[in-house]
Amino acid sequence: MSQEASIHIWPGSYYINSEKRWASGILCLTRTTLRFNSEQNQENLISLRLSRIMEIKMETSGFIFSALTVLEQGNIKHWFGSLKPCRTAVYHVLEHFWRERLLSPTEPRGAEAPLSKGQELIGLISGAQRRLEDTGKVLNHQGEQFDNMIQGLDNIESDLSVADKLLSELECPSWWPFGKLPWKSHQEAKSEAAAKAACAKGSGKGQKVITSIPAIVSHVGSSGNLKPGSLIVLVSSLEVRDANGQLLHCFEKEEVDDVYVHSPYEISVRQRFIGKPDICFRILSARMTEALSVLEMQYKKKVVITRDYAAFQATSATTSGSPEGGGNIWSAGHGQDPEGTVELPAGELTQLQLHVLQPTVTEAEAQELKQMLQQLKTLALEAETELERQDEALDVLSCSADRTTMNINRHTRRMRKLL
Repeated sequence: MSQEASIHIWPGSYYINSEKRWASGILCLTRTTLRFNSEQNQENLISLRLSRIMEIKMETSGFIFSALTVLEQGNIKHWFGSLKPCRTAVYHVLEHFWRERLLSPTEPRGAEAPLSKGQELIGLISGAQRRLEDTGKVLNHQGEQFDNMIQGLDNIESDLSVADKLLSELECPSWWPFGKLPWKSHQEAKSEAAAKAACAKGSGKGQKVITSIPAIVSHVGSSGNLKPGSLIVLVSSLEVRDANGQLLHCFEKEEVDDVYVHSPYEISVRQRFIGKPDICFRILSARMTEALSVLEMQYKKKVVITRDYAAFQATSATTSGSPEGGGNIWSAGHGQDPEGTVELPAGELTQLQLHVLQPTVTEAEAQELKQMLQQLKTLALEAETELERQDEALDVLSCSADRTTMNINRHTRRMRKLL
């Protein structure tokens, strides 16, 4: 029997209450369950659904030994001890995924309440809508960058026109009285205004937040320092903060060298240095997929898919391959179901026929799907309009850059003649 892919595992021990003893093994966290496997025979000693957990606490056994307790529905308490790297790190990770599981509005309420086809379709479209919204935010930021570049090129051209006048004066000097030359005062005024504009522009840089997710963060290189915090994706940087909102590190967009994707829930962000240690943060979050869709667009060439991610995907695919896993919802309604074509005696309305006659999507779900598709269409049209505008801006940028390059080369030749 294939098991669900593991998000995180820790070596430790579990107290078997019926035998009054501790058993060593591996504590394993998956997307929906928490289980403990014995070290000797790989026996599954306990398997808890996260939705059935009532409380997670750090306690002591015998007033001496530190332990982690998990309270299940029915007031059943499970004790875990000797956890590595440390009890606190395991507690932070378990509590994060447990709370996010409880707060997630899209998760089914256990095996007794599977999602209908209409709900699955709504979940898929809402996910596509979120991703398109994130894409729109990135496109808007990209358009702002193009506008800033065009404005910068316009400023360069105006400076080049001033340089052209100054070079003309140097080539054909006029007789001025002794004192400060007028073009120098003009140049100083322009440089001062440019410095003020740069300061004002720098003060507002990177303040737009694309997405922010709660996470468990750790600085690679220090063992056992997993602690709750958050990952904030800005238009020009990545911020890692602790639970109190204090900034742990800010990765500027151009400073990020690698974004390693270990699983759909875990990434590592690295900034390389020469002559001193690299800065690397490992980030674990139940909502990492919200950030991955943005990171994939912002850091295309820097995103690295690791072997762990491939193994995780393979395990997930194997686990969801069973008929109970839901299958491909898009195949629903394509062709005839073999079970629906079984010939039955006339006049007998079986349970199978009743199931076939029931609609897979209710009218309310169809109305919600229609509204969501209209919103999706609106977002797609806005993205198309923005892309067309950016294409025109790129043409303007190309022509302006070529013109500026020609002017710079011409002024350089004139300056060399003056030397």
